[in-house]
Amino acid sequence: MSVDDAGRERVRSLRDDRLAEVVAHGGEGRIGFLRVFDRHDFASPLHFVDYAVLPPGASIGRHTHGRDEELYLVLAGTGTMHLDGREFRVGPGSVILNRAGGTHGLRNDSDQEIRLFVVEVGLDGARDAGRDAGRDAGSGGVHA
Repeated sequence: MSVDDAGRERVRSLRDDRLAEVVAHGGEGRIGFLRVFDRHDFASPLHFVDYAVLPPGASIGRHTHGRDEELYLVLAGTGTMHLDGREFRVGPGSVILNRAGGTHGLRNDSDQEIRLFVVEVGLDGARDAGRDAGRDAGSGGVHA
């Protein structure tokens, strides 16, 4: 493990951390979720880096962003992405930009799990505008 001068981790191994099982934004089923880094780990307006695993039949429910943007980086698996009224297939190597004010969601309609990173950044340097990691996952506060 590597830490910075403030004692914060700078290198994480996904193999070493257990995933929480949560409902993401009112989606179907439960997904595996890990907040890899949160806004306190960054000096920039990044809010978080999340790792998510969607088993077959699970989804990240459709939700709309305020003054932040998100990137979905699909590592493995395939599914259907909803983005601002359009639906399309995504798979390994897909990188999806969810703009501020946009609506998006992801559904695993395949027979293999989807693994992805979700990165959120605040606009206009709005470092503290991000949502808290501590919000109740059952109310849709998880940001995968």
